[in-house]
Amino acid sequence: MMRSLFSAVSGLKTHQTKMDVIGNNIANVNTVAFKSTATTFSEIMYQTVSNASGANATTGKGGVNARQIGLGVTTGSNKVSIASPGAAETTGDGFDIRLTDKVTTNFFIVNTGTQNLFTRAGSFYVDGAGNLAMTSTGYTVMGWQVDETTGEIKKDTVSALRIMQEKNLTSPPEATTKGTVAGTMDKNDPDVISKDGYMMNLTFYDKLGYSYTARLAVKVTDPVTESYTVELADILDANNVSVYDKYLADGGDETLVFGKTTTETKSYPIQSSDITYLATQGNITAAQGWAGAGHYYKYTTWNVATNTETVAYKKIDFDWANDSYTIPEITYTKNDGTPGTIKEKKGTISVDYGIPADQLQTPAASTSTAVPRSYIDNNGAYVYVGPAVNYELKFNKDDGVFSYVGAPGSSSVSLKMSALGENFSDIEIDFSSCQAADNGGKTTLGADRGIKNGSEGAGKALGAMIGISVNNDGRIYGSYDNGNTVLLGQIAVAQFANASGLEKVGENCYTTTLNSGDFDGIGVEIAADGSSMISGELEMSNVDLSTEFTQMIITQRGFQSNSRVITTSDTLLEELINLKR
Repeated sequence: MMRSLFSAVSGLKTHQTKMDVIGNNIANVNTVAFKSTATTFSEIMYQTVSNASGANATTGKGGVNARQIGLGVTTGSNKVSIASPGAAETTGDGFDIRLTDKVTTNFFIVNTGTQNLFTRAGSFYVDGAGNLAMTSTGYTVMGWQVDETTGEIKKDTVSALRIMQEKNLTSPPEATTKGTVAGTMDKNDPDVISKDGYMMNLTFYDKLGYSYTARLAVKVTDPVTESYTVELADILDANNVSVYDKYLADGGDETLVFGKTTTETKSYPIQSSDITYLATQGNITAAQGWAGAGHYYKYTTWNVATNTETVAYKKIDFDWANDSYTIPEITYTKNDGTPGTIKEKKGTISVDYGIPADQLQTPAASTSTAVPRSYIDNNGAYVYVGPAVNYELKFNKDDGVFSYVGAPGSSSVSLKMSALGENFSDIEIDFSSCQAADNGGKTTLGADRGIKNGSEGAGKALGAMIGISVNNDGRIYGSYDNGNTVLLGQIAVAQFANASGLEKVGENCYTTTLNSGDFDGIGVEIAADGSSMISGELEMSNVDLSTEFTQMIITQRGFQSNSRVITTSDTLLEELINLKR
């Protein structure tokens, strides 16, 4: 009689516990990433009234089962449906992240300041210190940092992801290293045949991110053969101030910035005024110029006694680095038979391109590796064979297709900006996309930074951060207004052998237990098993209301049934008491 009362009471308590669980599930039906709990019952130990007996072959009696009376029910377990994902809720917020599980259940790692906890709630924001943190608790999100040496993720002990720290707010500039000239060249364009030529502006950046403009001029040299030249007219800074003029005014060599280097080797010319001391003295005739393939001075002597002429040579030593030469001492015999001497002579090589032709000596072929200057050819014409400040731009006469620039086989020229300072980089300019054609007298050539159909080598100004995004593998990237995308860190996840063994500690967080497995402090990359992170989405609660309402009905009826057991047991007790009346 009393056992039924206590069994019913245990039933009431257990069903109340189950109702509490159901109520908590329903209360969290809209909680981000909430995992519902299912309660199972377990019977309490039984009271054995009589033990079981076996069959007796002697008496012929069969065995008797034990007689036991149950003492009620208790809560067997509260199992969290940790592996059952909730539905996806689209938010459009890039810091809302939903975990998708392929094989193992994944958890974000967050830190309270004293310990690591684990959560499925991916509603994050950037706090005042620049850390990625939970919106509900402010716990910092943990992950891996970027190795500053390699620029790659360094997967060691997880730490707070401070993605908005000062060094991440800007992206470093890049110097322009490549350029492209494309379009149509029309030989009848008035600009092309003008003195200044057709102008193109190439905007570029130095290593510090400052902007400059190189002005390139294209001029026609032979309309019949479709020959043109490309010249560097000027280099302007962002304020339209010429840095090129200042460079030249400071003694800079324009040929070092933009100039064609010839493969033809000639010797420096010597002014005739430098060697007038070799004029006729005694039997020495006037200077007769170079001889042979080397650097020799040719002179003649006349022997009166024998009435013969003798040709002699003296090697001239050149100091190309200092633009000077030395003619060694010359000895000879005078008309009277006595010896004569002309002492050693040193002079400066002329680099004055304006010297008239008749004032220059004509050099022969030379093996000198010195920078070539100018010379007088065999016809007495003044020829400039040194570095030029222009390049020949050549098109095929028949079809107008680009042929070469500078020299046959070449499709590009180099703007040697490094000559202007260490903050500049040389720029290789590709002309292969040009063509020559009749375009109604209008040339459409234009210069752009970078390679054709791409941004390689275009250079960039200093960039300011304009956005942050999270990839499917948890990598966090910063976007900058100069077009750069920089890796800032990676969100790590934790996996456990028994995720259901984690202990709920409130605020959508879990902690490890002896039955869940430990966290190694490093974590894993979510993509390792095919799982991923979806930015702009949150995981909803996995509470199934239809199941909860059904369980509520069952629980209610179970509670009512146990209350009826108590009522009936009370009636039986009442009848027993009434026997005394």
